Amino acid sequence: MKQPSVKKNFVFNIFYQILTLITPLITAPYISRVLGSEGVGIYSFTNSVVTYFTLFAALGTASYGQREIAMHRNSLEESSKIFWEIEFLSIITTIVTICAWLTWILLSKQYTIYYIILTMNVVAVAFDISWYYAGFEKFQYIVIRNSIVKLVGIASIFLFIKNKNDILIYIGIMSATAALGNISMWTYLPRMLVKVDFKDLHPIRNHLKQTSAYFIPTIATSVYTVLDKTMIGIITNSESQNGYYEQATKIIRMAESVLFSLNTVMSARQAFLFSEGKLDEIKDKIIKSFECLFAIAIPLMFGLIAIANNFVSWFFGNGYEPVAKIICLMSPLPFVICISNILGSQYLTPSGQRVRSTKGIMLGALTNLVLNSVLIPIYGAIGATIASVLAEFVISFIYVRMSKGFITWKQLGCISERKTVAAIVMFVIIYTIGKKDSNSFICTLIQVVIGIVVYAGTLFILQDRIIFEVEKIVKGKIKKKWSFWILK
Repeated sequence: MKQPSVKKNFVFNIFYQILTLITPLITAPYISRVLGSEGVGIYSFTNSVVTYFTLFAALGTASYGQREIAMHRNSLEESSKIFWEIEFLSIITTIVTICAWLTWILLSKQYTIYYIILTMNVVAVAFDISWYYAGFEKFQYIVIRNSIVKLVGIASIFLFIKNKNDILIYIGIMSATAALGNISMWTYLPRMLVKVDFKDLHPIRNHLKQTSAYFIPTIATSVYTVLDKTMIGIITNSESQNGYYEQATKIIRMAESVLFSLNTVMSARQAFLFSEGKLDEIKDKIIKSFECLFAIAIPLMFGLIAIANNFVSWFFGNGYEPVAKIICLMSPLPFVICISNILGSQYLTPSGQRVRSTKGIMLGALTNLVLNSVLIPIYGAIGATIASVLAEFVISFIYVRMSKGFITWKQLGCISERKTVAAIVMFVIIYTIGKKDSNSFICTLIQVVIGIVVYAGTLFILQDRIIFEVEKIVKGKIKKKWSFWILK
């Protein structure tokens, strides 16, 4: 089977991540003003609650399924059999979870109507087969359909959300687009499957234990990505605090989505390379991934601090001032998560060490839970932010320790050294610009443009390795086109 193009898949993922990035940039200012911090907080809290149920319904099939398909993709018969076994298992777990979710709705005394609408999120899990396409590295199938659904969702928000009373409609739109995105991917499925004998399928016997092993770290991860919002709502009893945290998290997640699109592509490729025993190639790809992502993550960290105050004031509007401080405190997250994300998706998971990596995630989750309990009652959303950052530091530290032979702290230091110097130079300049002019889109735009130029220029002066890599790619493209023109 011809190997899929990593570059092509990366482009598809970049396109989708850009769309994912643009969506909140278009909708968040509108939603923040129409629904207010209370409305945003209601969505944040109720969505955090339903997330626990969707995690149980999925039961780790996304990561496990992608890995299994990637390792058996050279046999269409075997991959088709694995698909149906994992899919039937997903249907079973979703049905059980729906029963539990309906019980929760009957027992809940607050937000009941919102929970009823969010039932679509749980049902949607059974239709999520993105892991199958990801295993074959057919990311275009995921991107095209989801992009169309996402655009429909954006249009629906502007058409139907008009005032604070439309929070129910907003939740409905968000849930419906997620469900439709999953369902739409089934249209391509017949092209990638062959007939199997359903009598030979054993979903529970063959996959329940393995998916459960993937489920444990997924649940642990949710402790510091979802439980924050739940605990803020319960402890502070303030919808506004959750609204502030939701908006700050949204900005950080946008930055992370662009960063980690490469990992989405590389995870399936690394699983295939591990099955082939090509360890040198795996190490080389991991190092290059750090070079590439650090070159983005480090300036992002400093850049977010520099523009936070100006950006929040015009982007979210009045009443969201605390968001700027939360963004500043959250700014290390893209860089820190970058370390654990690369090692988790490109080494620990593809090499079959998901269970081992769970120890790191569990310790990070425990750190987050304890710190949340101590800090949220005192500092609210800011306390949850501090807890999340420290928890991510713990996980990344443990992951590096687990990845001996593939990466060391010394290597990470060498990769990040010149990029950090360039980012500091950039920070000083754009922060000074922001001090002179504030609260305007133009100011933020100037900061971003000048920041990119200064950072890239400083990297060039320092002769960072990423500059040579970019130069090599550009020269290769020019040489290829020149040779084609001569031959023609």
